[in-house]
Amino acid sequence: MKILRIYLRENNFRLLTLLSGFLLSMIIISCEEFLPSAPESSEVLNEPIEGLTSSQLAAHLQGDEQFGKIFGAEDGLGPIFINTSCENCHIADGKGHPFIQLTRFGKMNLDGTFDPMTEYGGPQLQQRSISGYPPEEIYSEATGISIFMPPAVTGLGLIEAVPDQLILSYADPNDLNGDGISGVPNYVDPPDYFQPKPGFHISNNGKYIGRFGRKAGVITILQQVAQAYLQDIGITSDFLTEDLYNYTMGSGTGDKVSDPELSASIVKSVEFYIRTLKPPPRRNQNDAEVIAGENIFKQINCSGCHISTLVSGPSEIEALNQKEFHPFTDMLMHDMGPELDDYYTEGSAKTNEWRTTPLWGLGIGESSQGGKSFFLHDGRAKTIEEAISFHGGEASNIRNSYYNLSQADKQKLLQFLESL
Repeated sequence: MKILRIYLRENNFRLLTLLSGFLLSMIIISCEEFLPSAPESSEVLNEPIEGLTSSQLAAHLQGDEQFGKIFGAEDGLGPIFINTSCENCHIADGKGHPFIQLTRFGKMNLDGTFDPMTEYGGPQLQQRSISGYPPEEIYSEATGISIFMPPAVTGLGLIEAVPDQLILSYADPNDLNGDGISGVPNYVDPPDYFQPKPGFHISNNGKYIGRFGRKAGVITILQQVAQAYLQDIGITSDFLTEDLYNYTMGSGTGDKVSDPELSASIVKSVEFYIRTLKPPPRRNQNDAEVIAGENIFKQINCSGCHISTLVSGPSEIEALNQKEFHPFTDMLMHDMGPELDDYYTEGSAKTNEWRTTPLWGLGIGESSQGGKSFFLHDGRAKTIEEAISFHGGEASNIRNSYYNLSQADKQKLLQFLESL
């Protein structure tokens, strides 16, 4: 009997093991039926650029981890800030949502110069703060207030690698070709840590061409990262060592963490991550309607500002070295008319001038914006067609040409734009 009990016990165990394995496999199969499949590479932004070495890919992944790090008061967050991590503004490396916005402000002086009001907390409002510390408010004398949505950060390594000379070749300040478009570069003061590349960066009385941000107020990705850590999260680094503070409270108030709070190596790690993000992918390029839409895009001269193809200069990263890419921008500043004039500016740009926004990624922006798309610098436009309607100034003729298209041609043009 004892032998029989042992036999039954062992066989019951085997039976239970087989049964549990069968049930587990059925659960997995059932879950796979209900869970959404992974998105195609053509539908996502947060992937490394092709052609990285194994060491570069490892560095990219290390920077990705830092990009997602959430800061708390114990890490030096604030004392005033906007968000708690890079990724919270740039979800999946895409565009931000109007709920995640940056407010910039300043004052126009009587002599026509623009004052960023740094002594009053400008040029950026930090509307959040750590416990027990007051957040900022916009100083009452500000005459220019502008709302910026965080842009996508993908493909920026290629844009950074475009030589200044190529950008200048598209400038036409006096509209010599008579097309109504007169783009100009935005010359900005470089930060102390900026190291210009000989033959690549061109100085204009100590100022350099900005290429990042809605107003092209930033020269390099490193500058963008260091400034974002400080201005957006309130985190100091070896590049910007002094904490933000509410000007009504005085300097030296706020968090108790010693400065700088981040090493140069961490900032550069995030810089490398952003530099090596892939450019936004195209979709449906061979579709007949998309091809027809691209021809219309050229015919009505949208391509006068949104230049389809640029070429990067020499880069130590082979994946960025002398590559042809398609951002659909000339990287210049253009007068966009009174409807988009927020009376705020940066660098040498006028208040009604905006950098030509790269159109790549236009068709998948909603993936990082909660399923709805928001266009223009502040998200005021909810459709591409509505965004076109705000194109005044140098873009007025092109906007009117769009309105004069047949409904069928408008649809083809929109299909092309959504393929970017």
